[in-house]
Amino acid sequence: MAIRDIVVLPHKALTSKAAAIDRIDDRIRKLALDMAETMYQAPGLGLAANQVGVLLRLIVVDAVYPYAEPVERKKNPVFVLNPKICVSEGESVREEGCLSVPEFGVEIKRAERVLVEGLDLEGKPLTIEAEDILARVLQHEIEHLEGKTILDHASALKRGIYNRRLRKKSRRER
Repeated sequence: MAIRDIVVLPHKALTSKAAAIDRIDDRIRKLALDMAETMYQAPGLGLAANQVGVLLRLIVVDAVYPYAEPVERKKNPVFVLNPKICVSEGESVREEGCLSVPEFGVEIKRAERVLVEGLDLEGKPLTIEAEDILARVLQHEIEHLEGKTILDHASALKRGIYNRRLRKKSRRER
């Protein structure tokens, strides 16, 4: 397993749709394990393949580990290939951040409960009934696979401020 670089805006992978995975092989399994290690090291609650520059429909989530007491912490990554939200209910608004949109947060309205279907790393059907933070993380990561980021939920004013900050940072790095 290896830690991969997390790409940040304006990287093209973050605004591109990911392709479905039609064959699960060692390359896909290695990508998944690398993504989990990268997520834990960042640290984050979830990671989509787009965020490591790979345009495949693969996400990893673990909404328990970051909040667990140190003595009770156990890594339990959940990998979902070709995830799709089949049912969503309720709604809540919370501020979200993103590893690919550093130093930025925005309040986002999302479903409180979701039913997500996909495949596990062995190609078996996987169904996840989630609520609260796990539901939010799943929605956030699946949105990445569609080429969307939290910036898409921001007002034009907030987007403009963030984009100016990006341009300014880019000029300083040259």
